[in-house]
Amino acid sequence: MLRFSFIILLALGLTTACKKNQTGGKASVKGVVSHHGKPIADAYVYIKFNAVEFPGEDFSKYDTYVKADANGNYSIALYKGSYYLFAKGYDLDIPSPFVVQGGVSFSIRNKENLTRDIAVTEGD
Repeated sequence: MLRFSFIILLALGLTTACKKNQTGGKASVKGVVSHHGKPIADAYVYIKFNAVEFPGEDFSKYDTYVKADANGNYSIALYKGSYYLFAKGYDLDIPSPFVVQGGVSFSIRNKENLTRDIAVTEGD
C-alpha cells in the first residue's frame, strides 16, 4: 500500500511540475495593442498555445483570449512554451471605424517576463 501511494504521489508531481503552453504560470507577457502608434482600446488578444505561426483569423482555433484595457494594455500569465497572439479591435478615429488586426509569436521560459507590443493594421 505504501508503494502504491508513492507511485500516485510521484505521478501527480510529474504532471503538475511540467506544465507547458498554457495560461496561469509564473512567466508573463504584456504589451500594448496599437495602430500607427495609437493604442487600441478594448482590443481582444487571442492566444494559441504551442504555436509559432499564424493559425488564421478563425477564433475557434485559439485556446483562450484576454481583453486589452482602455489604453490598449494587455497582460497574460503563462507557463513556458511557444505562443501566438492575435489581436483584433477597432480604430475609432478612422471614419467608419476600421477593424484592425495583427499578431506576434514568441517563446517564453519559466519565470521570464516579456514585453511584446502588437502592431495592428487595417483588416477586412
